[in-house]
Amino acid sequence: MEQTLIIVKPDALQRNLLGEIIHRFERKGLRLVGLKMARISDLKVSEHYAHHKDKPFFDGLKRFMQSAPVVLIVLEGLECVEAVRFITGATKGRSADAGTIRGDFAMSMQANIVHASDSPANAQIEIKRFFDHEELFQYERQDKTWVYSEDEIA
Repeated sequence: MEQTLIIVKPDALQRNLLGEIIHRFERKGLRLVGLKMARISDLKVSEHYAHHKDKPFFDGLKRFMQSAPVVLIVLEGLECVEAVRFITGATKGRSADAGTIRGDFAMSMQANIVHASDSPANAQIEIKRFFDHEELFQYERQDKTWVYSEDEIA
């Protein structure tokens, strides 16, 4: 099964949206395999957003991501990265479709509630950046046969 990383950003915690966010992923049928609250170090936030380092908003993005704790989540499921990105919606909150996390709760490009890995390859890099192997859990979910068809889980 594919895994992906979600970072529930400081704005979501300040607005008490954590439960709603997790609820949406669970309701979709994705399995929660890792969950923790943390303050992101300067090194990790710089590494995570290195692709933005030359952009004028980079310093503000770093300050924002370190302004309060974040919640780090690893989800698992078939084509999990794609499913999560569909649920989270477009990066710019005010352009995201209604019914998505950002479409329902965000107006900003930066304060857009969550980060979601953009590819399976990047998901693996990001998961290793924030989670040690022993912080990820494998377990059998009782609803698996109700979430996937028999040929998808064989």
